[in-house]
Amino acid sequence: MTEASTRAEELRAEIRRHEHAYYVEARPEISDREFDELMHELVALEEAHPELRTADSPTQRVGGEPLEGFESVEHDPPMQSLDNAYGEDELDEWMQRQLRRLESEGGLDPDQDAVELVAELKVDGVSMSILYEDGVLVRAATRGNGRVGDDVTENVRTIRALPLRLPSGAPDRLLVRAEVFMPRAVFAELNEQRRQADEPLYVNPRNTTAGTVRLLDSREVARRRLSAIVFDAAVPELGRTHWDSLAALEEFGLPVHESRALCADLDQVKAFLARWREERGALDFDTDGVVLKVNSRSLRDILGSTSKAPRWAIAYKFDAEQAITTVTEIRAQVGRTGAVTPVAELVPVFVGGTTVARATLHNYEDLARKDVRTGDTVVIEKGGDIIPKVVRVELEARPDDSEPFVPPTQCPVCDHDLQRFEGEVALRCVNSACPAIVAESIRHFVGRSAMAIEGLGGKLIDQLLEEELVRDFTSLYELRAEDLAALEGWGAVSANNLLAEVEKSKSRGLAPLLFALGIRFVGERVAGILAGHFGSMDALMEAEADALEEVPEIGPKVAASLRAWFDDEDNRARVERLRSFGVDFTAPRAESS
Repeated sequence: MTEASTRAEELRAEIRRHEHAYYVEARPEISDREFDELMHELVALEEAHPELRTADSPTQRVGGEPLEGFESVEHDPPMQSLDNAYGEDELDEWMQRQLRRLESEGGLDPDQDAVELVAELKVDGVSMSILYEDGVLVRAATRGNGRVGDDVTENVRTIRALPLRLPSGAPDRLLVRAEVFMPRAVFAELNEQRRQADEPLYVNPRNTTAGTVRLLDSREVARRRLSAIVFDAAVPELGRTHWDSLAALEEFGLPVHESRALCADLDQVKAFLARWREERGALDFDTDGVVLKVNSRSLRDILGSTSKAPRWAIAYKFDAEQAITTVTEIRAQVGRTGAVTPVAELVPVFVGGTTVARATLHNYEDLARKDVRTGDTVVIEKGGDIIPKVVRVELEARPDDSEPFVPPTQCPVCDHDLQRFEGEVALRCVNSACPAIVAESIRHFVGRSAMAIEGLGGKLIDQLLEEELVRDFTSLYELRAEDLAALEGWGAVSANNLLAEVEKSKSRGLAPLLFALGIRFVGERVAGILAGHFGSMDALMEAEADALEEVPEIGPKVAASLRAWFDDEDNRARVERLRSFGVDFTAPRAESS
């Protein structure tokens, strides 16, 4: 080994040690200047001797050249979601269900009234699957839909809390689950920079993190200084208990949060909840609750999982935070299905980790029941990702000249008469050419769970509509590079990138396409069921209501909605236009059981 290679190894080991001390243990041993000097020496060595540069070198955290897009990663095992509990009564009920199941399966003594649980803070971030092979971080992927996510390895490699190389003794292949987040201090600093630059402020750390991990330029991700907390080992299982697994992950240098607790019963769990309900504001990350997991792996095996979530774990959600503010205006908002809903514009107020400037009033019956008026002082509530809502009006503070809100009779966008269908409370605009409906339907069509056309956000869609380059979602497939490049803020590169995404969307398959069409009551799951059953758009289009109702989980309401949508001449014309552009109308048929 040469002198240069020996020194490079020494520097890497020293820098890794200091990174762990600073970013994971929060106990720095040297000054920032001294750390920078070590890093600069290593950078200079690797530049002078490129053959010494390794994939796990600390110098590689700065990010590389921008990517063209993200590859898909299939999760094995899948990343499941968690069931929620919103009060201690629900927590008690969950525990009793698990005890009964364990007792019936012989996993517990009849007189046993508790099982050991591990309590961990629920980080309000972005779930990630991270793979180490031969001790080196080789892949990181977003949760996605739980089965398939995006490969964001280059971005996750910039997170200094995560080691690029594990110490000796780690498994040859280690797959961990983590939550990536933006520390509150970093978020505040980032927003202060945007405020000084007169740029729009980011809404909250979680949304900013979600956007950051999907940036194509990992150098910008590195500047955002994300962090991470590892909460489980998916493969292999480390030890007989979850508590042992967390300890092993910690020994491997992975960031496991110190706040976890081993609880013998629910009384200890509730003490943990009470502590963090009060102290969570002192954390440098947002948390909306606590995750509770059965500690014993053998008991977990007995409890098993549902199709969506493990029975041996539950997320306890803290009560939503509330704030008081003033309603400045009540306006009507038109959605993609034509539903016209009231929205309260508010004097901005900080609540639940977010600056809130508007709140939903759900529908006009809800608005009338609460009697919300312009000028009212109101209590709003926001918990986790729940849309802010008006809880109540402070009537004693109501202005003397206030007047009840009168629901509109015409669409606020196109002036078309609104309708209320039998059995529904929503007012609807039924004008399919309404600009608001068209814009929202395009936004839905290009979404990640639909046709996944990256780079086409709300402002760009509005621009395309304003310039009359699109009239509905089908005309996205008629866009031309020269027309796009001529738009303000565009160029040849942006235009070609968007057209490449549009072209790629043609091969998404039938299930995403059905969801993208925006048919009422056809969500992502129903679209998948229909695609698997019928196998093609043509077979589905011609299926009668009775045939549709024979499909598992398809009831009369969904069947009627499908038939009404496909019987509409304009909708059938849109389908044929998509066919002419080469959009894939097929899907693998589900095997008969």
